[in-house]
Formats: sequence, C-alpha cells, structure tokens
Amino acid sequence: MPVNGIRLFKVFGITVFLHWSWLLVAAYELETRRGMYRSMGWNIAEYLALFAIVLVHEFGHALACRSVGGKADRIVLWPLGGVAYVSPPQRPGAVLWSIVAGPLVNVLLLPPTIVLDRIQASPELHQFFYAVMLINAGLLIFNILPIYPLDGGKILWALLWFVLGRGRALLIASAIGIAGTAALVALAVWSGDGWLIIIALWAGFMAFSSFKYARQLRRQELLPRREGLKCPACGAAPPIGRFWVCPTCHGHFDAFEYPIECPYCHTPHRTNTCPDCGAAAPPAMWGMSAIPPAAEAPSHL
Repeated sequence: MPVNGIRLFKVFGITVFLHWSWLLVAAYELETRRGMYRSMGWNIAEYLALFAIVLVHEFGHALACRSVGGKADRIVLWPLGGVAYVSPPQRPGAVLWSIVAGPLVNVLLLPPTIVLDRIQASPELHQFFYAVMLINAGLLIFNILPIYPLDGGKILWALLWFVLGRGRALLIASAIGIAGTAALVALAVWSGDGWLIIIALWAGFMAFSSFKYARQLRRQELLPRREGLKCPACGAAPPIGRFWVCPTCHGHFDAFEYPIECPYCHTPHRTNTCPDCGAAAPPAMWGMSAIPPAAEAPSHL
C-alpha cells in the first residue's frame, strides 16, 4: 500500500488514493446509522454518495489548477474529507480559480439533488435522495466558511492577495481562521458533536501553522530585492542573500551572484529556483542579459 493510502484508480492523469482510516470511519458511521433504513444497503449507498461528492469536489480543484498551468496529479480521500494536491502558479487569479472550482462543483450539484429529492418514490428512496441533497448542501456551506484552511478561508486569502500581497493576505486569512476555529470548537462542544470537534481542532492546527508560515513569508517579502530581474513564473524579483543551497556540498550562496556554479565546490547549476514560488528557470529567463563577473567566494558555508 502506498504511503498515501490504497491506490484506487487513475483518471485524467490524476491518481486517487483512499487513506486506510477512511474504511474504519466508514464502518463506524454505518454502524451508528443502522436502523435508518430497513436495509443496510441504503446506508452503504449514502456513504458512497458522500464519497462521490467529495471526490468530484476534489477533481474540481485539480482540473481547475491544471487549466491555469499548475500541477495536480494526486487526490487522497480520508475521514475528514479529501485533499487534492495542487500547485497552481503563484498568482492570485490562478490560486483563486483553483480554490473556487471545488465549491463550484457542489453548487452545480444543487439543482439535480433538489430535483431528485422531489421525485415521488418509495419512502426509502425518497429518504436517500433527501440525504444526498443534505450531504451536498452541508459540504458546500461548511467549505465556504471563511476559516482558513477551508476553501472559504483560502478564497478570502486569494482575494486579499490582489490588494495586500501574498504574505500579508495569508497573515490576515490565517488569523481569521484561528478565531473562526475557536468559535467552531465552542459550537462543537456546546452541541456535543464529536466529529465537529475533531474537524475544528484540525482546522485550528492548520490555521495556526499557516499563520507561522505567513509570518516567515512576510519577512521574506520585505527582504532587499535585485532590481531588473523577476521570476518568469510569479514575477517576484529575487531576494539578495544566500537563499540557495548547493545539492552537493549544502553550502548556502546567492544564485544570482554565482549564476554558473557553487562558489564552494564548483558544482554547476543551470537553473535558479524562486524562493517565493518554487519555480525553476535558467538565469536568462529571469532577465539576466549577461553573466555577472565572478565574485569572491563566501568565507563560510
């Protein structure tokens, strides 16, 4: 079994994995909902409907990311939902579309689920259609809450990014996320909903981790930059300093001061990786019309 879980299938070049814990939670949920229908088959159908809705939601993220030139090749389904491993170009518009596309799938599913719910059918079939409608609507409402790292919080981050920049926008979005998850934990404790408590605590942990990363990102954004150069992927000017690491000797150096080779071990490097977005490109694509003269090697690694 792969590290990410059980490999289910691959479609559109995207491999879908099922985390092993999903099976345990599925068994628990089916057992607790026993008696809702006369046949356990309807309970299984409900859970499979949840599985399908979460899956198409994650495919919405992945395919939207690809449509703007990003990378998306893996989806993992686990008890708290799904995770699409997407890496869109680090531009607010591209990131926003990659995030919005997931909830948009749920919006598109609303009309057919409502229509199915109104079909005059047997009581159990009607109950099943009603459950599917509630599952989709509930996932949509929960996901668009402005709590980072839920989709709503990420959408808020991307919108603020247009105005405030990436780092400052993430600081604000993750801070709101921390406050939002505190309120969510209080609501979960008051309602006695164990799953909601777990989800709220997970979201709070992720929001706090994102806040720490945002502070680091903001400090990096305020560093002195090299004028006249910019990353071909995100447009950021490279910072001045030893932010690149030689893969051979692990020495830290400035890849634009030494654009041909590591100043310590002389290992050649043909591309420079952007510290802001992680994209790699040859020095010429950054706007370097000529190789600068060799500088004196740093005194220490």
